[in-house]
Amino acid sequence: WQRPADEVSVLMELFLTVLSLEIKRLNRNNVKLNIIGDTSRFSEKLQTKIAKAQLLTQDNSGLILNIAANYGGRWDITQACQAIALKVESGELSAAQITEDTVNQHICTTQLPELDLLIRSGGDSRISNFLLWQLAYTELYFTDTLWPDFDQDEFLKAIASFSKVERRFGFTSEQVIASK
Repeated sequence: WQRPADEVSVLMELFLTVLSLEIKRLNRNNVKLNIIGDTSRFSEKLQTKIAKAQLLTQDNSGLILNIAANYGGRWDITQACQAIALKVESGELSAAQITEDTVNQHICTTQLPELDLLIRSGGDSRISNFLLWQLAYTELYFTDTLWPDFDQDEFLKAIASFSKVERRFGFTSEQVIASK
């Protein structure tokens, strides 16, 4: 956390407040809450609130709301590698058995489908250490529109742009056509 301590404190209190206010509504609306990231640096109070919120909504089958909190793509890949290394160390897995699927099983978003589209608002043309592993074949859409102003019209522009893209997943156009 490289931001000033007072800013971090305000953000953590805001997170706690919003979580406390919204969790019942999420549960009533059948939304499963999933917090991804390293929550170990959060206060004990916030960690407890997160655990209770996730427990309350764990069986909900409607939408899944993923909140990336203290999350970084490099951290995610590192913690996945550490977990895999422990399995190799214990003899549960050999180095030769490590595949992309093995890594996929150890990243924070393992239970989620592949990403189709990442929308980056605010004029930045970078992904800023976000979902590095998961973005391999994701289409990226950058807009100058700031998040508070990102409305339905802006969303439709992103979807329109996405709809024009040929998704090849590393194949050539000819291979994609032949596989249909």
